Amino acid sequence: MEVAEFIETRRPRWERLESLLDKAEFAGLAGLSIEEARSLGKMYRAVSSDLLWVRARSGSAEVSAYLNDLVGRAYAITYPGKRPRFADVWGFVSRGFPALMRREWRMYVASVLMLLAGTGFGYVGMVMDPNAAHYLVPEDHLKLDPVERAEKEAKGEGMSVEEQANFSAFLFTHNIQVAFLAFALGITVGIGTALMLFVNGLFLGALAQVYTAKGMAGWFWAWILPHGIPEITAICIAGAAGLVIARGLAAPKGLPRGMALRQEAVTAVKLLFGTLALFVLAGFIEGTVSQIHPPKLSVAFKISFALAVGTGVYAYLGSDFLRARAGEGATALRAP
Repeated sequence: MEVAEFIETRRPRWERLESLLDKAEFAGLAGLSIEEARSLGKMYRAVSSDLLWVRARSGSAEVSAYLNDLVGRAYAITYPGKRPRFADVWGFVSRGFPALMRREWRMYVASVLMLLAGTGFGYVGMVMDPNAAHYLVPEDHLKLDPVERAEKEAKGEGMSVEEQANFSAFLFTHNIQVAFLAFALGITVGIGTALMLFVNGLFLGALAQVYTAKGMAGWFWAWILPHGIPEITAICIAGAAGLVIARGLAAPKGLPRGMALRQEAVTAVKLLFGTLALFVLAGFIEGTVSQIHPPKLSVAFKISFALAVGTGVYAYLGSDFLRARAGEGATALRAP
């Protein structure tokens, strides 16, 4: 039997197992009828056999990955083990997430370019038409003069500690919402994700031009970059997760779109989960260093701090690249 014919004949069985797994994962095994529980066990064994058949004939990598996921889910339901341990979570954070970033770096770069395109458009748009501020600059900054703000902050007349805490909490919550929306809008074949990234870049670029026009570019970036590097990185990773979902819809690689979407969604959710540590880091910095302005903390110090944070963040995200390079180097040295 040819692989294509095999997939076509076995697909109803796979979809039936997937439907039962969805129900069991939502309501537990107790939510299944006796007949459904028996059927799940039978199809688990049958799909395991299908997986071995596909692997033995070097079938489609996508089909093999899909079946492997089904079998893994069925095993977890049938033979429930212990709850996830801290070591499992740490393993994902320390090695699994950087490895995932290595595999999906193209989606991340595309996400960054979309945000940068918006930033450039917002900046140039404000240079060409300052009156566009009503459309491009965030509302709470329209009546705020950058020079006056810097002078008030220098005199200690800026926001109170309580106001800073509330403002930081608002931004933290808002940016997580933006990240989740950029992820969820991947279902629009990536169009919504692209617009979300572009618009956020648009506001950033416009605001940067407002401060630059007043001679406050250094002050602005010293305010934005310390928390902005991990925060914007996290938003772009969430955008990459949205693009991964879009890939499942636009390029299913021979799989039914529903099947491809579910497969890509697993990768996308893992990417989104990996942003949590970055958002926590950004929130901590935003509530401390970012809100302490010159002369208490100089522009040079805050920019240097931001570069140090950025170096650490991207060293972490690129750690799997470095491990792979080190492995290749060691292999080359051992080669005769």
